[in-house]
Amino acid sequence: MYNMRQISLFRPRMLALWVGLVCSVVFTACSATDEHPRASQPTVQRIADRGMLLAGTTGDYRPLSYREADGSYWGFGIEMAEQIAERIGVSVEFVPTSWPTLTADVLAEPQMFDLAIGGITITNARREVMLMSDGYLANGKTILCRTEDTSRFRTLADIDRPEVRVMVNPGGLNEQFARDSLPHATVIVYQQNEEIPNQVAEGNADVMITEITEAPWYVQNDPRLAAPLLSRPFTHGEIGVLMRKGQDDLLALVNSVIAQMKADGTLRRLHEKYGLVYAY
Repeated sequence: MYNMRQISLFRPRMLALWVGLVCSVVFTACSATDEHPRASQPTVQRIADRGMLLAGTTGDYRPLSYREADGSYWGFGIEMAEQIAERIGVSVEFVPTSWPTLTADVLAEPQMFDLAIGGITITNARREVMLMSDGYLANGKTILCRTEDTSRFRTLADIDRPEVRVMVNPGGLNEQFARDSLPHATVIVYQQNEEIPNQVAEGNADVMITEITEAPWYVQNDPRLAAPLLSRPFTHGEIGVLMRKGQDDLLALVNSVIAQMKADGTLRRLHEKYGLVYAY
């Protein structure tokens, strides 16, 4: 049996071994293609040396990433970031970003954070310019509306009418979906994503375009709201972790964490904690 001192010495050695193995593979691959110049400075080792994982997050997306007035964060994505930081053996600090500036913030020089997390949909467009992890949460576009309007909105065609006021947050995939799929509806762009459900509940909009990952939380916490199309989302996708290219060793570690959480039941328990459907 190991004593506590032996364990405390053993974990850093295992991390160093893991980093060395991953970075050796990454360096060999990148040397051949010269596509990832940052591979010569392995990201995981830099994070370990810093003693802190910097995670960009919007903090406006219950129950995935939310920032309280006192500056504390909670949510599914927040706990995912904590799991990743724990694997590296460091603490985590959350760095504010926003949906309109997300890509620019990931690619900013100097680098603002190591990865971005919390409600970020995996798309081919993002993968063209950045790295995205494996999915850890199924999602899809759906709506929130007032409870009394449940029977009014049964299809996309019911929403795509000039008299229907559709509210979305700016710069993200919700706005893009509304522009592309609801050309006849009245689209209202509202700056504070976390305030839109209440805007709908109070009658300042008829529908919010949202995700199946977000809608259940508001339905459970506000009896004025309903999600009548929750079981029939308009799109299907997955949420993952976003980071800049050249961080292949960090991507490998994140995917390893996600795989382990799926295997040992941690991910399922996290879904249950936040009332989300487990699809793995």
